[in-house]
Amino acid sequence: MTQQITQIEDDALRMAISRALDAWRDEKRTGIAAAIIFNDTVVAIAENRVHQDQDPTHHAEIVALGKAAKVLSPEDLAQCTLISTLQPCEMCLSATRFAGIARIIFAARQGSVAGKYFVFPHLCIDDFCDASDPFTHIGGIRENEVIHLYIDGEE
Repeated sequence: MTQQITQIEDDALRMAISRALDAWRDEKRTGIAAAIIFNDTVVAIAENRVHQDQDPTHHAEIVALGKAAKVLSPEDLAQCTLISTLQPCEMCLSATRFAGIARIIFAARQGSVAGKYFVFPHLCIDDFCDASDPFTHIGGIRENEVIHLYIDGEE
């Protein structure tokens, strides 16, 4: 079964990819970006800020969640979709689920990228699906456009 994404989800993913590619070209930034969609509107977009902020929790997904939480109620946040250029790590998946978000779309998949992006390599996104209902994810969308950023872990 092939899962479909909406036009706004595809547009948001393309925006995130563009931002990640721009960041990748700048040695002071990291080429990972994420967006939050609510009611067919991108309400937040962010990139990874771990190195700039010297904070290991400032992954793109968590920064985007924080921005969205400032403009949305908890009930609205739970209706959002998370978009990311890279499959969210275990920390970002947990934060997404704590926010109540039940739909994630991402480009590069865990099995296609360097191992450094996942601290618990035997814990996979399907484990989150099994432990949390409802929760859906669609990965590998536009993966070919970003895989070069993450294949060797040198984004």
